[in-house]
Amino acid sequence: MARYTGAVCRLCRREGQKLFLKGERCYTGKCGFDRRSYAPGMHGQGRKKLSEYGVQLREKQKARRYYGVLESQFEKYFEMANKMKGITGENLLTILESRLDNVVYRLGFAMSRPEARQLVTHGHFTVNGKKVNIPSFLVNPGDVIAICEKSRNSAKIKEVVEKTESRIIPKWLDLDRNTLSGKVLTLAQRDDIDLELEEHLIVELYSKN
Repeated sequence: MARYTGAVCRLCRREGQKLFLKGERCYTGKCGFDRRSYAPGMHGQGRKKLSEYGVQLREKQKARRYYGVLESQFEKYFEMANKMKGITGENLLTILESRLDNVVYRLGFAMSRPEARQLVTHGHFTVNGKKVNIPSFLVNPGDVIAICEKSRNSAKIKEVVEKTESRIIPKWLDLDRNTLSGKVLTLAQRDDIDLELEEHLIVELYSKN
């Protein structure tokens, strides 16, 4: 399945909540979801009761779109989570939070996850001193994520860092604004993740397969 390239505001409207896919715009009055919070399409304002499967599917799609992963990637992460000790749904969210593009976003080095994914792909970040350009790279406790030396003078990077100064950094990460680097203190726990999601529905969906 190819990555979605259409209007991202439609995705938020389809899932019935903000997924913060357009960065700064999501925090302004121009946000498409704030202006039209109903589902897209000619029947978007009609009330339609979802089946049990439909409710479970919507939770999975919400998670996929929030983190910007493809269907095949999501299934891989679920298999990983299912083999780990603990609660499968929470394990799944921990894995998704550990993606490099998400960590870059959480540290305030990007306005949105799609932007973080693009910046990582273009080689603007290092992990433990080595350049990593794979957005799906999974970080571990103790890893240090930093903006590359050459990228620190980029007007784009400077603008983003300035605009995200007030962003609250999750307690599982430590940000050093002087060195433009962040350290993974521990893996994210469910209480650290601000996504309104009933992850147990995703587990129920996959258990049917």
